[in-house]
Amino acid sequence: MTAPNPRDTDVTEPAATPSPAAAPDETVLSGPYRALSIGIVSVVLLIAFEATAVGTAMPVAARELDGVPLYAFAFSGYFTTSLFGMVLSGQWSDRRGPLAPLTWGIASFAAGLLLAGTAGAMWLFILGRAVQGLGGGLVIVALYVIVGRAYPERLRPAIMAAFAASWVVPSIVGPLASGAVTEHIGWRWVFLGIPVLVVFPLALALPQIRRLASGPVNGDADGPASFDGRRIRLALAISLGAGLLQYAAQDLRWTSLLPGALGVALLVPAVLGLLPRGTYRAARGLPSVVLLRGVAAGSFIAAESFVPLMLVTQRGLSPTLAGFSLAAGGGTWALGSWVQSRPRLEPYRDRLMTLGMVLVAAAIAAAPSVLIEAVPAWTVAVAWAFGCFGMGLVISSTSVLLLQLSAPEEAGTNSAALQISDGLSNVILLAAGGAAFAALGGGTVSHAATEATGSHPAAFAAVFLPMAAVALAGAWVATRVRRVRTEPA
Repeated sequence: MTAPNPRDTDVTEPAATPSPAAAPDETVLSGPYRALSIGIVSVVLLIAFEATAVGTAMPVAARELDGVPLYAFAFSGYFTTSLFGMVLSGQWSDRRGPLAPLTWGIASFAAGLLLAGTAGAMWLFILGRAVQGLGGGLVIVALYVIVGRAYPERLRPAIMAAFAASWVVPSIVGPLASGAVTEHIGWRWVFLGIPVLVVFPLALALPQIRRLASGPVNGDADGPASFDGRRIRLALAISLGAGLLQYAAQDLRWTSLLPGALGVALLVPAVLGLLPRGTYRAARGLPSVVLLRGVAAGSFIAAESFVPLMLVTQRGLSPTLAGFSLAAGGGTWALGSWVQSRPRLEPYRDRLMTLGMVLVAAAIAAAPSVLIEAVPAWTVAVAWAFGCFGMGLVISSTSVLLLQLSAPEEAGTNSAALQISDGLSNVILLAAGGAAFAALGGGTVSHAATEATGSHPAAFAAVFLPMAAVALAGAWVATRVRRVRTEPA
């Protein structure tokens, strides 16, 4: 293990060394990787519990805080600040190792949960989600860098599949637990109960991260020790632009044209500067991998955010049952991720991703069928299970391909680009969906959770059907993730 960078006096982590080649019989739970695997998968497990629990409690929280018209902000506020966190984490991880951004990210994530859980107004609740998003952005990129540094290439699909599998139990237990807590104790405890659980995985993982994946890449004492100021400024621009665009989409008046135009003016150059060249035109290789991640995540999350609200307001389901409609998706997502990790399917990864996007598009298109009273409400659960299987094929595959196409010293920057595509598409498509939802009368839900006297069914159809078209376009992007000739990463 080499010494810290002598030019950087505040570096306390040892320099990273290349991960050793795995023995043929080694797995992610073998001796050298066991504690690290359990620790980082536990972190993902807690994030999964938060995501499934918050999705169930969100309609009740928005109603009690008189914030249903701002419902989309509660989701997009998280993604907006996470964009900055992702770029910061990528810079931080490449230059000084992933240990510090992971630690600070978990602390920010917990602080955001506490702020949201104690909020007395919708704007304060959204602020808590924003703080939480900053932490989430720091954590997710740091985890990718850890995987790229600590695990040999042969084991990376397996650890990505383990990340997906860690969503299974939360997807089943999370909605039930969150619904029960929301109905019998209060929605606030859905947020306040999670921060205390972060101590164990952090304590388990940090020593192994320090040993296997911390510090500058290969002990490069002459490498860049300071942050790239230009990329940090672009990250601020992309976060501010996304926030302005979201505000303009939710406030449908002519006066919103100015913040909307300003948001676009900030976003366009920032996106071009932070994403790989050729991303916007689906150039083969890394650019298409990054673009596909955004198309898949944005269309699916934007649609999924409105599923519980649709079932509560249009079909009269309780928050528990509405959240439980998404539960089976955790298992099928993990199954899809496990399928993509099979070594014999590696040559067909692009075909698996194309199939996955077709399944995602079909699931999103089928969801609004429950707006017809004769269609059983459980139709959404079945459709979403197939959609989640497709997402398991696509999301894990984009992560694996990104690390294959990235040099070790670029893993943080490229991982940040992948997550920026993910988060930015969530913001933009949630903004578009939220605008259509509000324009068609979706922001006037009754204060009784089982009544639907204010929301017009067309408001929900205007969210789901365009997102299905976006997902279908992703099936074409998936055909371009393979490069036709060897190029430098």
